[in-house]
This record gives sequence, structure tokens and C-alpha cells, in this order.
Amino acid sequence: MTELLEKPKRGRIKCVVWDLDNTVWDGTLLEDGEVTVRPEVVAEIRRLDELGVLHSVASRNDHEAAMTRLKVAGLDEYFLYPQITWNPKSGSVERIAKALNIGLDAIAFVDDQPFELAEVAHALPSVKTVDVAELGEALASEEFRPKFVTDESRVRRELYRAAAVREQVEQDHEGTSEEFLSTLDMKFTIARAQREDLQRAEELTVRTNQLNSTGRTYSYEELDELRTSPDHVLLVASLSDKYGGYGKIGLALAERGTEAWHLRMMLMSCRVMSRGVGTVLLNHIMGLAKEDGATLRADFVETGRNRVMYVTYAFAGFSEISRDGDRLVLESDLSTIQPPPPYLTMELR
Repeated sequence: MTELLEKPKRGRIKCVVWDLDNTVWDGTLLEDGEVTVRPEVVAEIRRLDELGVLHSVASRNDHEAAMTRLKVAGLDEYFLYPQITWNPKSGSVERIAKALNIGLDAIAFVDDQPFELAEVAHALPSVKTVDVAELGEALASEEFRPKFVTDESRVRRELYRAAAVREQVEQDHEGTSEEFLSTLDMKFTIARAQREDLQRAEELTVRTNQLNSTGRTYSYEELDELRTSPDHVLLVASLSDKYGGYGKIGLALAERGTEAWHLRMMLMSCRVMSRGVGTVLLNHIMGLAKEDGATLRADFVETGRNRVMYVTYAFAGFSEISRDGDRLVLESDLSTIQPPPPYLTMELR
């Protein structure tokens, strides 16, 4: 079984945050009036987008003028949650990370000004700062090269754009959170992992931090072996609603046992953290173990970022039965298994 290791550097950058003046384009927009977009930067933005790397903007500029120039260049659609203000850029980067629900260590910030790079590096030391003069060298590093480019990688930006629409609708909704969720027509699908799921499954183990029970990463080859093992159950979960799909958002690995099943890995994409589906996959596995006449134990490793997953287990009725430093084993006697929430439909494949 895979040991708990530091997340691999390869493909760790999930979002590139760009300055605009003398970075995305030549010149200073408010001084020069006309600026020329740099074709080599545009090419990199589009290339990274196809790999599933997101983009945003942190620029000291006039918001309307800058967005108009980006729209003319056909680039506005590439930038999620752009921060075009006169405030410190470190604050802009933080807001982008929060909006995307990703860690600061998954962000690269590109600028031409040493002061701006130093300000972000000082305030947010986990952010990778890149001088635009060294852009080619930086983007060639393994941090910007995901191991796999999955179907979801290619549409990741559109998934986030759909999420932004949902967020706006939710903000405008008058009523409770559960009432809003009931308007989404959500369908939660759980299926045995197939070979075509494994690239995305490996990607989930690498990219998911907050809703990850152990922080372990699994390779494609390990997952393929576990998928076909008679002693293990490897499940993949997907979610969709009336605004479109969220993609494959959950993964669970359970080891069968006579007296107790052991949940070795459980994770959910942060994209669905506010959708009220955090316990659906877990409760399904609890039901499978109970049908087999077993209790259910679960590995949990405190990573410093996965407190939400611990709360998920506690909410589902798990309690701690052993601890070795930051490694815990939790257990449920399966006396109470919560049904799926009424605002979604569950499909088993």
C-alpha cells in the first residue's frame, strides 16, 4: 500500500494568476491607451487551459478598461474571478484562491515588477512567483505539467464557470440552503471504477486536499490493481445538476474483511463542498459493509488541511478507536446509516 508522502510537485499548479501591464500585454493601459497583447503569452494561456490549468488576473488597473481590452483580445473568457483593483496583489491572489477553493500552494503568480513579486512572496510564501522575463523556463517545469490530461481537464474551466453561475443563483435565492439545493435537480452517481476512470482517479488523489481522509496518492497502476482485486472495492462518484455536470468528484477504496471492512481512502472534490453531498458516498459504503455483516473502520491521517473530512466522519457516526501520532483509525458499528438527502437522486451503476 502507498505510504503517506508529500504531494508530488508534478502538476501541482492548478491556477496561474497574471498581471496585465507589461505581462499579458506590452505597455501600460492607462498611460499608453493602446497596448499590444503578447502572442507568446496568449499561446501559453491557451496551452495550459487545454491541460486543465486555470487562469485568473491580479492587476492594478481600471477594471472596466482592462476587461474591455481582454474581451477585444478574446481572452476574457479564460480568466476566472479576475481581481482588477488598486489593492495589494497578495490580497487579490488570496481572493482568487478562496473563490476557486484551492490551496495557495497550487497558485503561480506572474508579474514583471520585482516589487509586486516580492510583496506576494512575502505575504503568501506558498505561492509560486514567476518573473515574466523567465516565463518560458518556469512553464517548462514539472509543476505546470500534469501527469494526465483527462476529459475533465479539458473542460475544467467550463466546470468552474458553471459553478460561478450556480453561486450567483444561490446568492440571489431567497430561502434556506436546503430549499436552494432542491432547485438544482442533482443526480449523484456511484459506480465501480473502470479502467477509463483511473486517470481521473489518480488525479483526484493528487489534487484533493480538504476532503481527503488520508492525503495519500495512488498511481494509475496501483488503482488498476486494486480495481480488479477481489479483496477491495474501488468506487467512483459523479455529480450533475440542471446546470451541467461536475464530473467525477469522489473516490473511495474499501478493503473487505470478515468482521470489519476497512475504508483505506475516501475523498471528495472541493468543487462540491457546498452541495451537501459530502456523506452520500460514505453512507453507501457503510451500507455495503452492513449488508456483508461487518462493521466499518476508516483510516484518517491529519494533514493540516483535511479537518472537514474528519467532521464528515464524525457526522456519520464514526468514533476514534486508535491513534498513532497523526494517524487515526475510526469505526462505526453501522447502527445508524443516513439516507441520501431529499434534494438529490442517487443512481448506482
